[in-house]
Parts: sequence; structure tokens; C-alpha cells
Amino acid sequence: MAWGEQVVVETKNMTMVLDVEQGKHPQYVYFGSKLNAEELAHLQKPVEGRMDAYPAYGLNTPAEAAFAMRHADGNLSSALYADGVSRNGDVTTIRLKDPVYPITVNLKYKAYRDVDMIEAWSEVTNGEKQTVTLTTFASAMLPIRRGDVWMSHLYGSWANEGRLVEEPLHAGQRVIVNKDGTRNSHTSHAEVMFSLDGKARENSGQVIGAALCYSGNYRLKVNTDDTEYHYFFAGINEDNSEYHLKKGETFVTPALALTFSNEGLSGASRNFHKWGRNYKLMHGNVERKILLNSWEGVYFDINQQGMDQMMADIASMGGELFVMDDGWFGDKYPRKTDNSSLGDWTVDKNKLPDGIEGLLRDAKKNGVKFGIWLEPEMTNTVSELYEKHPDWIIKAPKRDAVLGRGGTQLVLDLSNPKVQNFIFSIVDNLLTKYPEIDYIKWDANMAIMNHGSQYLNMADQSHLYIAYHRGFDAVCKRIRAKYPDITIQACASGGGRANWGILPYFDEFWVSDNTDALQRIYMQWGTSYFFPAIAMASHISATPNHTVFRTTSLKYRIDVAMSGRLGMEIQPKNMTDAEKELCRKAIAEYKQIRPIVQFGDIYRLVSPYDKKGLASMMYVTEAKDKAVFYWWKTESFQNEHLPRVHMAGLDATKMYRVKELNRIDVEPLAIEGKLFSGAYLMNHGLDVPYRNNTEWNARTDWSSRVLLLEAQ
Repeated sequence: MAWGEQVVVETKNMTMVLDVEQGKHPQYVYFGSKLNAEELAHLQKPVEGRMDAYPAYGLNTPAEAAFAMRHADGNLSSALYADGVSRNGDVTTIRLKDPVYPITVNLKYKAYRDVDMIEAWSEVTNGEKQTVTLTTFASAMLPIRRGDVWMSHLYGSWANEGRLVEEPLHAGQRVIVNKDGTRNSHTSHAEVMFSLDGKARENSGQVIGAALCYSGNYRLKVNTDDTEYHYFFAGINEDNSEYHLKKGETFVTPALALTFSNEGLSGASRNFHKWGRNYKLMHGNVERKILLNSWEGVYFDINQQGMDQMMADIASMGGELFVMDDGWFGDKYPRKTDNSSLGDWTVDKNKLPDGIEGLLRDAKKNGVKFGIWLEPEMTNTVSELYEKHPDWIIKAPKRDAVLGRGGTQLVLDLSNPKVQNFIFSIVDNLLTKYPEIDYIKWDANMAIMNHGSQYLNMADQSHLYIAYHRGFDAVCKRIRAKYPDITIQACASGGGRANWGILPYFDEFWVSDNTDALQRIYMQWGTSYFFPAIAMASHISATPNHTVFRTTSLKYRIDVAMSGRLGMEIQPKNMTDAEKELCRKAIAEYKQIRPIVQFGDIYRLVSPYDKKGLASMMYVTEAKDKAVFYWWKTESFQNEHLPRVHMAGLDATKMYRVKELNRIDVEPLAIEGKLFSGAYLMNHGLDVPYRNNTEWNARTDWSSRVLLLEAQ
């Protein structure tokens, strides 16, 4: 077979190869482990597959397409042929042109050489004399050779986000879509992993990971037909979102981040985490503060004295930040429940007579930083904002608005520049007046329930979903340009905004409104496939848990929360002296391991989804001189038999001293203070007692261990 130009996009450990011949469709040739020059010179071309890098609709209509459009004259067919390759730093561009119509598509590939990630996206430019209509506009397509290929992805619901499902790929289609409009990771996620050699394993096997870096509606699709390949498409969900591209306008799709690992799922996760911390996540290399949030303590019952008490409490625990949640605002309509006041971001002086000034004064007095809750994209029918600007809400033309939370909530129309300015002003006014505010919890508690914009013209109503997130992106850019140092958490009815589209502007996300420790093991396990611990807010809560009403031991809740960004929902004023001391000790020990957890390499060891009675994982420093090992029981039976856990990621030649953290046993473990080689810990593992050996009246069925390993 004749070759055109061999286009190589590579990182430290992986290579992507495309064959680009002038006047023909660019072809995928290879994506996998790093190839050397000799291997590249003798590379075999794929057979029995459709390897077009960006298949267009119209001239092979039975095949799935990444791109489809309606030309200005009504023609539904497109042909995209190579018209040159250029390189600018780490970005490779393959230029495609239609030989009949002046439509240009640039395929972009950005290589992050040090973290083994390639971002792929497309840019469509309309050179026709009139507006054209884009009906399908994937970011990228990747062919995956058939065999024993499995797909791992995340699904869930409110209070049950980030659940893992693993399934083999068969003939037909597997489609994952989001249509929420504002949030996109409650019921599914825009990230997947493909195991190329059977059901995925954590620390061995070939895995492709993919994450769409987008905050809006998406569509991930795997099409398997009668050829030798699965075809993976990812991009914006085009349902009811056809885009009218004006003359001279360029449409840019969100990036699809792609990685490859020979070290299993955890290996792919490590690539995502390093890429995320180094290049995407806001302040990805800055340690996160330990905080107390007011929500589970008092809900809407905010008052000055109570906030001061909580600040003193978290300070006494060794914490560093207090966050006042919902319920602090509203003048004409005070925020007492969830059915009023959104948009009226003025302090309720009945609850907080000394205002924000008083809260900042008390924070300084107590030696902690102060954070505040906002929901800037929303309003209520019961609000001064809605009374002044009913034209600012998302509403179907000629129909009544569909109401959300509390029977009154509405979504503001971020396609409208006036709304964008208003949302920016909420944050700008607050931080200009009170620059000491350290943290914002940014919530979004409603989907777009009715399709319609009062700002967009009637011909462009299909732009709503895309325009909303362009507006959201524009607001976030303005905020970060002026306030680069503030910490912002993405909360969206819990974990509705865990995606790499927003995290360049946010420091972390709230994994779930469900803080039950057992369920959090499952949710945080799945979430860790694509997101690092530093971004996953994980709090110690009271029991019975406020969502599932389960009662677990305090140590168990601490040990789970310490595997993410540690915080507290439980109120110290409601704890016994012994419970306070355990939390105080845990916070002090978390500060010791914080760099390992937040910046270390993840190794997942035993999955809770495998139903072996336990879950286990660990973080290891890049230098492999320190590690934190977690072991949680997920069920409890008499005469049970659990597997011994083999560790991973250590230096086989180093000797590691073991120290248990958060110890509640009356006697130290037999392994306490002992030295073990990395080889022994990885090949053999340590025997861990199945139950915490506490005083008789303190025993529970919820046992867990956290071990610190330090090389000597």
C-alpha cells in the first residue's frame, strides 16, 4: 500500500500515527505504546476497517459519521480530503477541505509529552456565501480493533454518582448521552475506558482512556458493525442542537483527551491525574485546605452566633477553613427554604446582623479562612431578580416556564450577555467588597427543563444548549482573569459537574450530596478513574447519615474521607470529647499525608465492585519514598475470609516502615513500626485484622485501616 505523509503525534510513552495523503481521507494507522523510528518505518496498515480520521456524512451513508451538515444550497453530503499538515509546538493540525464547497475542517491534536495525554478536537470554518447548518459535529473518532474489548464507564443519580459499570463491547451500538443542559455527570459521565485484552484489570493490561472536556450535553457512541473495528465517537450531543454557522465563522468542538496505558486502569488513571493536576485543574499543584461546611449541621438555619461557633469548632480541630452554605441571603424575600431568593445576593440582616464583615471578623478571630455558598446561574419566581428581569430566564416561547426545586426555581439564560454580566457581577461585587473571602461553593441545582431562549432569535433556538455553556465558559474566564487566587468548588446537586470542561476554572468538585462512608467508597472509586484526589471533596459526616440513615463508626467515616480532599460536615459541638479527639488526631495526621494523597500516584488494589468483602487502594509519591494504604471492609460476616491485599507502585528494593493512622485499637498492630521490603509488600502483602480491636463497648461492624509507609 502507498503511504502519504506519516503524521506522528507522540508523548513519552505513547504514539498516535495517521496516514495523510493529499486529496484523500486521512487514515488512522496506530494508537498505543510508544514506537521507535524503526517500528514506525515498518508499521503495518490496518485492514478490514474504516480508518477515516473524521468520517463525513453523505458519500458513504450506511457508515457512522463524525461530521454532517446542510450546505447553504440544501446539499446534505460532505467530502473531507487532506489539504496539508502543519505543526505549531505541541499541536499538529491536519487541514481538510471539501472539493466542491468552501468548507474547511481542521483536525487538531495536542500532545502533552510528559503526562501521556493527547487532546483531539475539530474546527469547522464556513467559507460559503451564506449560513450553513451543522447537524453532527463530533470532536473526534477513534477506531479500536475488535477482540475481547471491554468498556468501563460511570453512571448514577443524585446521591449515587460515579458508579462503575464494566461491560464487553458487542455488535451494535453503545451510546452514552447527557441532556441535562446545565450539569452533565449525575446520570452518566463523559469519560470512558476501553480494556483491549479482556475485562479490565487495575494494574496490568492495555487500556485506552477517553475524556470529553466539556461542561454541557454530550454524546459518546461506540458503533460495532461487520468490520474488524469498534468506532468510538465523542462530542457535543447534537440532539435539538443543530448549529447555524455564519459565513466566515469557525465552530470549535471541545477537546477529547485520549491516553493509553500498559498498566491497566490505574495506569490510565495516573495519566489523567497528572495531566489534570499539571495542565487542567485550577491550582492543581497547591494543597487544599481542610474545611468545615455548615450545610449538614444547620441547613438553612444560618445565624451569626452559629457561624462563629462553627469557626471556633473547626479551628479547635486543626482545620483551616469554614464555609457558610445556603440560607444566608435575601432582603425582600429571606432565604428560609429552597423556594425563594436566588438571585438576590444581599445578606439577610435578620440572620446575620453584622453581615459578611462580621463573619470575616469572626474568621480572623478564630484563625481560619472564610468561604461562602452561591448559586449564580439560578433564580426563583419568588425573588426581586425575577420581578425585575423575567426576560432573563430560560423559557420556551409562548409557554409558561417549567419550575424546578421548591416549585419556584428557574435557570438564567447564559446565552444572554446581560445575564453573563450579572453573574460575573455577583462574584465581582462580593470579592471586591470582601477580598478576604477565600472560597466559593458554586452550586447549580436545576436542569434546563424547557427548551427556549428569550434572547436568541427564533431561527437559532437550537443554539440554546451550546450557547449556555459558551456563556458559562465566558463568565468563568472573566472571574479567573480578575480573581486567580480564590478557591472555587463546583457543586451541582452534588456531583453533577465532575468534568474536565469546567475544572480549568474550579479547584475541586463535590462528589455527592451523599456523605455515607460506605456508599462514598463506591462513588469515589469510580470517580477516581478520571479525577485526582485533590479535586474530590470528601467530608466526615454525622450518623445516622442524612441521606441513607446508615450508622457507621466515626473511624470508618474518617478513613474514607481521608482518601480524598478531607473536610467535615459533622458538627464538633455535637460530638463527645473522645470523638473530638479522634477527629483532631485525624486532621493532624491528614496534614502529614496530604502531599501523598493529593499529589501522589493512585494504585487501586481491590475493587468494592468485585464483592470480595473489602476495598483497598493506595497513593504513592513519585519518588516512591512514601505511600498511604487504605483498607475498608464493605460487609461483615462471622467466620469471614477476606483476600490478603497485594500492594503496588512501591520500589521493590526499598524497605518501608509501617505506621497505622487513626488508630483506635487498644494494642498496636503486629506490623506497627516494622520494616518490609517493597517487593514483599507487592508480592505478598500484609495480613490486616478484620476488626478493630477496641474496648468492647466501642466495637462496630465497620472496620478500616489506613497505613503510612515510609522508606528508610
